[in-house]
Amino acid sequence: MNKTPIQTPDAPTAIGTYSQAIHTNGTVYLSGQIPLVPETMELISGDMRAQIHQVFKNLTAVAKAAGGTLDNVVKLGVFVTNMDDFPLVNEVMSEYFRKPYPARAVVGVSTLPKGACVEMDAILVLE
Repeated sequence: MNKTPIQTPDAPTAIGTYSQAIHTNGTVYLSGQIPLVPETMELISGDMRAQIHQVFKNLTAVAKAAGGTLDNVVKLGVFVTNMDDFPLVNEVMSEYFRKPYPARAVVGVSTLPKGACVEMDAILVLE
């Protein structure tokens, strides 16, 4: 199997032993993104809406580096530390995706890296 790592300075650098994304056989697996600002590697200041937007900006940058867009996303994983934020995730997501929406799972978790309130990963298919 051929695995090609995807790397872009337009998204946060990996904070562990992983790639921003891996491309194999026309499918790109995007690692989880938290609301880090790529230039500072600090969490974005602001409310949950700002954090969700930053995560989508980071995912967009990695998708672009892989040769795709968020339109290529077939599966989105969302992790939140407060399930009360679920409606806000839906609202902001509608600004980045159009029908047919990707398959998705939203999971409530107790903590996320660096104290983030939201993290998302994705699978996209390049055609």
